[in-house]
Amino acid sequence: MPTKVRVGVNGYGVIGKRVADAVRAQPDMEMVGVSDVIADYRVKTAIALDIPVYAVTAEHARQMTAANIPVAGVLPQLLEAVDVVVDCTPAKIGAANLDLYREHRVKAIFQGGEKHALTGHSFVAHANYATAVGRAATRVVSCNTTATVRTLTALKDAALLAKARGVLIRRATDPWESDHSGIMNTILPESRIPSHQGPDAQTVDPDLDVVTMAAKGSHTQNHLHFWTVELARRAGRDEILEALRAMPRIALVRAADGIVAPNSTIELMRDIGRPRGDMYEVALWEDILTVEGTELFYTYTVDNQAIVIPENIDAIRALSGTVTEAADSIRRTDETLGVRQDFGSKVV
Repeated sequence: MPTKVRVGVNGYGVIGKRVADAVRAQPDMEMVGVSDVIADYRVKTAIALDIPVYAVTAEHARQMTAANIPVAGVLPQLLEAVDVVVDCTPAKIGAANLDLYREHRVKAIFQGGEKHALTGHSFVAHANYATAVGRAATRVVSCNTTATVRTLTALKDAALLAKARGVLIRRATDPWESDHSGIMNTILPESRIPSHQGPDAQTVDPDLDVVTMAAKGSHTQNHLHFWTVELARRAGRDEILEALRAMPRIALVRAADGIVAPNSTIELMRDIGRPRGDMYEVALWEDILTVEGTELFYTYTVDNQAIVIPENIDAIRALSGTVTEAADSIRRTDETLGVRQDFGSKVV
């Protein structure tokens, strides 16, 4: 493996463009190129950023060329030039690419829209980095599952977690699709309990006793989680907050600072200069968190477009084997992306 891990991104959409930018920020990685089937402003943005663009097929290359997009080659050529490919194609499309990646002997990272069975491994950096080291493929779990694993394993690591029950209010669609997708003036309960996030979290940590219920709201940015946790023992707020602060990528926020809803965190990310207004952290309300006996209640918000980006970067290091310790990779990633553990007035 060369000094820098050579990375390709297949699918330059909501997640893919963010992964590409994050890879370019890593001193130990080289962004070789991105591939896609589209020939519109999204791919032209990559060209403007000096990222080589590959077409998935020769036919897609002709379409790009007709749209005045310089094409570096086709996907198989990109795969010949990289060590790791991050598949950011739409849900269920990625699964069809696995055989191609294997044919080119490229390590592959998939997203949460694919099934756990595709790779046999689901990834959240702090929870199971070691089991991903050197693997041929893994799957970075969804935004909601990532947040669930971060918060619950923070409590588990402090010997505080007995069981957890969560209610999720999901965004209707990604913001860029709000002109043609999503719901209006209603809220749509998911038809099954548990919703998929709880069982998905157990693919990362089978010991979690977790059940989730979910509904889709008529908004396009951020998810909102409400959790009731049965503690393994009595503990005060300070001990619980200390456990949460010990977990990378959980940032405490306070309603008293005016951060009262998901839109507040979105605006804050823009104000502090985050690219695209992205929030990589779970923003958990410190002053809402409540303990009653052995019951814990808390709520947080999740940036559906950004929370999995640091996990993808850590997965690249794990699969390539260039960094074998989770804490080392997490530290490097968080430093380059500016990840915080607090979004209160003291640090803004």
